[in-house]
Amino acid sequence: MTAHAPGAAPRTRGTAAGPSPVPLRSTWQALLAHIRPHLRRTALGGLLGLAGAAAALVQPLAAKALIDDLSRHDSVTGTLTLLSGLVLLGAALKALSQYVLAHTAESVVLRARHHLAGRLLRLKVPDFERAEPGDLLARVTSDTTLLRQVTTQSVVSAANGVLTLGGVLVLMGLLDPVLLCVSVGVTVFVSAVVTTAMPRISRATVRAQASVGAMGATLERALGALRTVKASGAEERETAAVRRAADEAWRYGVQAAKWQALMGTSAGLSVQLSFLAVLGAGGARVASGAIDVSTLVAFLLFLFYLTEPVSQLIQATTQFQVGAAAVARLREVDLLETENDPPAAPRGTARTVPAGPPATVVFEKVVFRYRPDLPDVHRGVDFAAPGRGMTAVVGPSGAGKSTLFALLERFHEPTSGRVLLDGRDILEIPLSELRAAIGYIEQDAPVLSGSLRDNLVLAAPDASDEEIRDVLVRTRLDAFVRSLPRGLDTPVGHRGTRLSGGERQRVAIARALLRGPRLLLLDEATSQLDAANEQALREVILEAARRTTVLVVAHRLSTVTTADRIVVMESGRVRTTGTHEELLTRDALYRRLAATQLLV
Repeated sequence: MTAHAPGAAPRTRGTAAGPSPVPLRSTWQALLAHIRPHLRRTALGGLLGLAGAAAALVQPLAAKALIDDLSRHDSVTGTLTLLSGLVLLGAALKALSQYVLAHTAESVVLRARHHLAGRLLRLKVPDFERAEPGDLLARVTSDTTLLRQVTTQSVVSAANGVLTLGGVLVLMGLLDPVLLCVSVGVTVFVSAVVTTAMPRISRATVRAQASVGAMGATLERALGALRTVKASGAEERETAAVRRAADEAWRYGVQAAKWQALMGTSAGLSVQLSFLAVLGAGGARVASGAIDVSTLVAFLLFLFYLTEPVSQLIQATTQFQVGAAAVARLREVDLLETENDPPAAPRGTARTVPAGPPATVVFEKVVFRYRPDLPDVHRGVDFAAPGRGMTAVVGPSGAGKSTLFALLERFHEPTSGRVLLDGRDILEIPLSELRAAIGYIEQDAPVLSGSLRDNLVLAAPDASDEEIRDVLVRTRLDAFVRSLPRGLDTPVGHRGTRLSGGERQRVAIARALLRGPRLLLLDEATSQLDAANEQALREVILEAARRTTVLVVAHRLSTVTTADRIVVMESGRVRTTGTHEELLTRDALYRRLAATQLLV
């Protein structure tokens, strides 16, 4: 094992341990950013809802006219037809409004998921390493789902609720100002409850969402090493950890539900109490002759219609508090740094084949540390790898060997010094151009879920069948592929679980070779191969080194004894450079490494 990023603590902004509600202004700015691309359809849904509410508000007046017609023994056909038409029109407009808003909400969620998925895959490696993959996954899945409510239903319901409430109060005032004063207590009572409950809902929801993210991170951690968990007999302990996170999410969810229930109940209760008060006061006014019965009936209908805008406002407030927690977590992803190059071209576009001769690599006095508070991993690394041929990097664990490749790929950047590719500082080379020139085989040889073909052409989506066959032969995978039931289209399982360790390594090497790189980086490429396959792969590497530049990090010196040059590293510095025979003669550290592997 060589030096990797130390186990940095996961980023826990807004974790369940102590999150706090997001400032209202920031939340609104983030919400508007989500709504702006769908503003026209959101406005259309809102206008349809307002039109439906207007049709509903006219109904009490039509009912009053109907009662007046009945008391005068006039024909009620026209008024009854009008009232029926208003009921049907209001229902149709509200249904259409709900569909338009629901359609828009799904579009908001879809756009957010597209944006987040693209951003997560372009995160800078240091930021990604400080995060928990399971928590990031929860933000793309569960957190974006909450946008469905807050970005359309909440905003539109609040606007429609305010306008409808104003319209109801105006019409009630026109009917009878005295009864309106009796009803005003509804708004005061509900406002007091909402003011009390809002911050509590916000805090509970923020913590619940953070707990969901923590639960996803805990579960992903266990599933990512399922065999190790099972072999260690740790199923119950890992299950308990997931359950603790789930229990915490449940606890905060129940707290939010309690206050939401209180807000919802307060609206209905206050309207019912107002109804009794208005019925008593209105009955007295009818008895005194101040108003007629039709006016009281219309007023009572308006009082019941008051329930809907009040409920809309309460629901909008609740949804806003729930959505604000999700918006805050999505906002955190937007604040993470991403690589600046545009994303790679999609499958089906022209294949980019690095042109030009084999690359030259130079490290000039490179110093690197993962974080300012950590010690240096590299302490003035100096060496050169000329174009074409194989350069091997060896040394004890922790010497900083694999980190050289992380710097070459610009997963990290030097603290000081320069890394040159063909004489150019790699910090000045566009990332897409830099990485197109490099084939990189990681130490653990990751394989993605999908088919074997999908993995082989990951870096070369337009590779021909002939190129694929050629690389399979070169990596000794051709016989293995012929033995598979569906050949190249055989699924490899999650993280390549249906392949052996050696097969995964050869697939990773074939994937890199298929790209036709000018620089090939192999990090412990033969660590999981048996002797026969290691010898075969050494021949593949030597053949590749005749056409391109190959850099190899190796613990097993048998892999690199034929290298053109070997760089010996110790404690973050280059100790010496030479061939296998030269180093055996003059370097004690290399001689000890070779002796432990029976190479002397």
